[in-house]
Formats: sequence, C-alpha cells, structure tokens
Amino acid sequence: MTELSNTKPTVLIVDDEPVNLQVLREILHKNYRLLFARDGHKALELAASERPDLILLDVMMPGLTGFDTCKQLKQQSQTQHIPVIFVTALSEESDESKGFDCGGVDYITKPVSPAIVRARVRTHLSLVHMDELRETRLQIVQRLGLAAEYKDNETGLHVIRMSHYSRILARAAGFSEAAQEEILHAAPMHDIGKIGIPDAILAKPGKLDAEEWQVMQQHPAIGAHIIGDQSTELLQTARRIALYHHEKWDGSGYPEGLQGEAIPIEARIVAIADVFDALVTKRPYKDPWPVEKAVELIRSEAGKHFDPTLAELFLQELPAILEVRERWAEPD
Repeated sequence: MTELSNTKPTVLIVDDEPVNLQVLREILHKNYRLLFARDGHKALELAASERPDLILLDVMMPGLTGFDTCKQLKQQSQTQHIPVIFVTALSEESDESKGFDCGGVDYITKPVSPAIVRARVRTHLSLVHMDELRETRLQIVQRLGLAAEYKDNETGLHVIRMSHYSRILARAAGFSEAAQEEILHAAPMHDIGKIGIPDAILAKPGKLDAEEWQVMQQHPAIGAHIIGDQSTELLQTARRIALYHHEKWDGSGYPEGLQGEAIPIEARIVAIADVFDALVTKRPYKDPWPVEKAVELIRSEAGKHFDPTLAELFLQELPAILEVRERWAEPD
C-alpha cells in the first residue's frame, strides 16, 4: 500500500547553507515531500533521478551557481519542464532579470517569509497541475480521433495530416496562435462519429447505395453526441467541427444544409483539409489522386463545396501543406 507521503508533491530545495535548508524544511515539510541538495551538481543529479514537481534554488553557491544550474536543468529534456523558483539574497532588478532569462519562474528574497514561500510554492504547483490536465485532455482528444480513423484507415495518419493542414489554413486566415493550436487539437475529432458506423459501410470497396449513404450521413450527428455539450472551448470547437465539416458553402451539404458563413469557420477550414488529404491518400474504395488533380478540384469547388476565400488561402499555402504530407506520409 502506497504511503500517504508518497502522494505529496515533491520539492527539491538547493542551498549550500544547512541553516537555510532547515528553515525551508520547517516551512514546507508538512505539505510536501522534500529533497535536499547543497550544490548544483547534486541538484542536477536529484532532479534527473527523482523528477521533483518544483525546485527552490539558491543563487550564490560555490562552484556551479544557481543560474548555471538552472540553465543546465532547462537543457535536459527530462528536467526542462520542472519550474524553478530562485531563493536568494540578491534583490537587484538585474539579478531577477538574469534569473528569468535562465528559465526561472519566480523569485523569493532572503530572509524568507513563511507565508510567501508557501503561497509561491502552492501557486506554481497549481500551474503544473493545470498544465498536466491540459496535456492529458489533449492526448485523450487526439487518441479518440485516432480511434475513429482506425476504422477505415489503419495507420491513423490522416488525422495527423489534416489537423496540421487545418492549423496552416487557420494561420493564413488570421487566427491567433492560441486559436491555431485549438483547431490543431480539435480537428482530429472530426470523424469521431464513424465509431457508430458499421465497418461494412466504411470499408466498402466502391460506391455506397442509397441506404448505406443514409447511414453514413449520420456520423456527424453521432460525433456531436459523443463529444457532447461541454464547457471547454476545445471540446466546443471539436463538436462544431464534427457536426458541420460535411456542410457545403452552397447549402448542399449535410446534416443541416447550412450555407455560407452560417457554417462555423472551423468546420469550413477542416472541410478543405479533410477532403484534400482524402483525395491524395489511398483508401479502400479508391486509389490516391495526383496532387495536381486534387488542387484542381479544390479550385473548381470554391464557392460550391468550399468557402472560396479559404480555398484560395489553402492553395496559397500548398508548399507548407505538401511539407506536412511528406512528413506524415503513409507507409508503403
């Protein structure tokens, strides 16, 4: 059975003065698992082996200074994400600036205030927890997208390519960096509804009959139902994409027959990215098209299937699109 102490966040405290280590121990030992180092080299060793959640780092140490130690921590992949708070008697603005340049996230000046130490440690550990939750959520979204793609494309590389195409197109359309990242991570969910479509229809080598096509057209609504009406912007975006990425600019799409700008722009972006990659990729029911033929279709369908402005932007970004296609090419 795991001891309770092992569930506490781990904090590495680094200081060459034993009295300073003892002061910080008294402040933090009730709420955290503590590790101690009296020099930079030992700190690097413990950080790599124990992966603490946070490091409190003295600056003025013999040999390897705190600044040098922090630089080395940030150069190692296994420790670069650990937040470092400098605890030091140096209080000049230039010293703080140097610490932030080295990768530190905060500064606590000596002599330390117990209340300030506890508050700063708690705040930065909360930020770490939020980052972990965000990363976990993104991984779940991506894996669900891949699960759907494996139903009719064994490699699952389609969702990777089209999500990167979508980000490129979003950037060209003037989306902010944050919005570009959001569409990158939401786009893999576009066909999650295919989980509810029979394999015999998805993998049919040839054209679907009217009854089969009616079943296939249910997958956007199934996808929206799977994602649900969530409070997070990422999942709201994913739901809009899943539900509307088969709508067409001229109103002839499905499931609701939306027209023009009534179709959410994220869905209009994904529609182009999805169709282009589907065309140039081998599927059970078709051989891959040459890129030139797919480009001509995008151009000819601008104003009919696709948003004409976005279609033009997509074609302008074709070199970047093809770089992504090459990077995530299907295996032979």
